[in-house]
Amino acid sequence: MIDTDVLIIGAGPTGLFCVHQLGIIGLKCEVVDNLDKIGGQCIELYPDKPIYDIPAIPECTGEELTNNLIKQIKPFKTNFHLSDRVDEVKKDKNNWIIKTSKGKEFKSPNIIIAGGVGSFEPRKFLIKECEKFEGNQILYSIKDKTIFKDKIISIFGGGDSALDWAIELSTSSKVQLIHRRDEFRGAQSSVSKVKELQKEGKIEIFTQYQLSSVEGKNKIENISIKHEDGSIKKIETNYVLGFFGLIMKLGPIVNWGLNLNKKHIPVNTENFETNQNGIFAIGDICTYPGKLKLILSGFHEGALAARGCFKYARPNEKLRFEFTTTSKSVQERLGLKK
Repeated sequence: MIDTDVLIIGAGPTGLFCVHQLGIIGLKCEVVDNLDKIGGQCIELYPDKPIYDIPAIPECTGEELTNNLIKQIKPFKTNFHLSDRVDEVKKDKNNWIIKTSKGKEFKSPNIIIAGGVGSFEPRKFLIKECEKFEGNQILYSIKDKTIFKDKIISIFGGGDSALDWAIELSTSSKVQLIHRRDEFRGAQSSVSKVKELQKEGKIEIFTQYQLSSVEGKNKIENISIKHEDGSIKKIETNYVLGFFGLIMKLGPIVNWGLNLNKKHIPVNTENFETNQNGIFAIGDICTYPGKLKLILSGFHEGALAARGCFKYARPNEKLRFEFTTTSKSVQERLGLKK
């Protein structure tokens, strides 16, 4: 059995920053994630997607953000248990006993759930003939945008991901943006940019259309899209990208005694603790009045949850707030002073 001050479930950006915040206050943690790599959705689904709302970083990709967060927590020598899932959680006096799908056992007074909204998978096209092209020419995430250079790209979707990628890929590819509704639901700034690029001839937009069929034997040659009035248009394409959001699956978490609300976990905003003492929730999975699903918000939540863990991990000590710029003990934990 592995003893630790805190067990974090989820190795996405919010979980990684929480590792840092635990480390600077002197708490040790272990991290479990069901993916085979560190970085969560940022690295699994959008490693090449540009991110514009990280403070003091005008632009970075999901991969760059993940790599910088890993570098930031390097002094704490944190153990990551990947391709594993927390299956069982039960209380034992002042500790939680946590068992995983790989048979590992942890004992900890604190659990921080930072796993997004459970496990996830992209929503896919309903047309069966799409299956044989999935992972090749039909994609639901982008891991290497260079493959699209000088190609014809058909992007389906009306949210932020579809709009962001339409804008990004229009610099090196011919982009066709197809949406089943007349209005886009992404950020207004992105909608305005897409329409500006349409006027410049860099993006072709088809609204009120859905995918009807895919043509080609060994590779896609054309697709047909159907308007809501029943008319069908055939267009040439090299790649088809679908951005319809994610299907969320909470899994075993539903059995942990948490007060779930529509697949989210209500928390207080003092330290992001749930209705169970010693279990905290941060990131997309938690909910509270005024919640914003931003990475920035997850960082704030992780900082406060880390300090909320201290009273359970060190019940006989008082946590003093220390600035990283002046505290010698914090600088020692960060490996800056010997």
